[in-house]
Amino acid sequence: MIVGLIVNPVAGLGGAVALKGSDGPDIQARALALGAVPRAAERAAAALRALRARRPDVLVRTVAGPMGEDSARAAGVPYRVAHRPAATSASTGAASTGAADTRAAVAALGDVDLLLFAGGDGTARDVLDAAPRPPVLGVPAGVKVYSGCFALSPAAAGATVAGFDGRTVDAEVVDLDEEGHRAGLVGARLYGTLRVPAARDRLSGRKTGSSAAPPGSAESIARAVVAGMRPGTAYALGPGATTLAVGRALGLALTPLGVDVVRDGALLAPDVTEQRLHAIAMSQVTHGVLSVIGGQGFVIGRGNQQFSPRVLAALAGVVVLATQQKLAALGGRPLLVDSGDPRADAAFEGHVRVVTGHRESVLYRISSASEELS
Repeated sequence: MIVGLIVNPVAGLGGAVALKGSDGPDIQARALALGAVPRAAERAAAALRALRARRPDVLVRTVAGPMGEDSARAAGVPYRVAHRPAATSASTGAASTGAADTRAAVAALGDVDLLLFAGGDGTARDVLDAAPRPPVLGVPAGVKVYSGCFALSPAAAGATVAGFDGRTVDAEVVDLDEEGHRAGLVGARLYGTLRVPAARDRLSGRKTGSSAAPPGSAESIARAVVAGMRPGTAYALGPGATTLAVGRALGLALTPLGVDVVRDGALLAPDVTEQRLHAIAMSQVTHGVLSVIGGQGFVIGRGNQQFSPRVLAALAGVVVLATQQKLAALGGRPLLVDSGDPRADAAFEGHVRVVTGHRESVLYRISSASEELS
C-alpha cells in the first residue's frame, strides 16, 4: 500500500493563543511570538503509527522536511521523499511554507493509493484547488476543522487508511473568512468536494449550524447556566452561539468565537489564551462551559484549543450545552473529545450531563475521538 503524506506545519498555530486561525504569514509569526507550539507534525505521525500498526507493508511517499518527512521519520514508517518544496530548508524552517507548496505537493504525489494531509480547512481548500487524482483524507490539525473530509482524529485517520477498500464518497470542503471570523462574523462557505474513503463512522462530517433550533432555545439554556453559577467561582465560556447567549443573560458582550472568563456576573478575563486560562484555573475554582459543534458532536478540540490537556486537568468541572435538536441530529453518535492527549480524552469517556434548556438536561454518551469505532 502506497500512501501519500502532506503536512501543513503551521496548521493550528493560532488556536491556543486565541488567534482563531493560522492563515497567512503574519498570523503565523504572531502565533509563534505568543508562544504557540506547532502540533501538526506530531498529529500526522500519530496517524502514521496507527496506520502501520494495521498495515506493516505500508510505504509512505511524502514531502521533504516539515511537510511530511519529519513526521514519517518520527513514526518509524518506511518512506520516500517524492517532492522538495523550494520554500522549505534547514535555514528557513516550517513557517516559510504556504498554500502554493501544498498545491505543488498534491501534484507531485498524484500516483499514490490514497493521499493523507494534515491541517485544517485552509489546507483542505489548497488540496481541493490542486485537483488531486487519488482519494484523500484529512488528519485534523487545524484551529477550525469544519469540513467533512477529515477523520475524527489522527488515530481514526490511520485506521481508516489501513482499512481502505477503494470505495469512496464525496465530502464537502468548507472554510471561513478568518478576518471576518476574528471579528465575529461567522459563516462557512462551501468550496467543493473531495473524494474520501467510505468510512462514515470515522469521518467527522461537516459542521452544521443551529438554524433548526426553535427560537429561544439558546436563551433557555443560558438561563439554566446562569442560575447554576456559584458565587466566587470562575466560568470559562467557550466559543459558540449558545455560550454567547449565556453572556447576554449576564448582560455581557462576550468575544465571538473566543474564550471569556466570567465571575460573579462580571467579565474577569476576555478572549484568553491557553496560558492565561491555565493560570486562572490554577489560581481559583474554575469551570469550563462548552457547547457542542452541530453535525460533528465535538465538545473539545475544534476551535477551542485553549482548553488544552493541562487546562482540562486544572478545571473543577465542565458544563456541556446543546439544544435537543442538535443532539437529535447526531443520530445516537457520541459527543467527542480530541484534546491531543489520549489520557485527557479518556478521562471524559462515559456519560456527561448536557444542559438542553431551563431545568432540562439529559445524560449523553461522550467518547474520545481516538476510540476505535465499530
